[in-house]
Amino acid sequence: MTDATPLGFHHIRLELAREPQHPDGDHDMGYDILAPLTAERRLDAAVWREAPEKCRVRRFSHGATLAFGRLRHAAPDRWFLDFEPGEADDAHGFRLADEVIQTGEYLSLSTGDQTHTYVVARAEPV
Repeated sequence: MTDATPLGFHHIRLELAREPQHPDGDHDMGYDILAPLTAERRLDAAVWREAPEKCRVRRFSHGATLAFGRLRHAAPDRWFLDFEPGEADDAHGFRLADEVIQTGEYLSLSTGDQTHTYVVARAEPV
């Protein structure tokens, strides 16, 4: 595989949705993800297996990058955001394999004992 990003990859931006501590949500907190999507706009495990090193994640908050990591897939349908060795800072998606990832949709991610809902603010081909 070349250094070019494979076809089917998308830039996905997740922004914190409304919750009690953020009644209006927070557009400046979330994740930027580079990941392959199927024609149905679900995460594409087959393409991920061809180029897992290209599936990158950035966690951000108010103009600062908090961490860089990778999108990981574990059989049969578990996806998670992996930032450091170990699992303490990993973000696990609730039924992420089933989510349709398109602008305006919502998905939940859990880190440790906290779960937050995010809105897909962007999901564009790269």
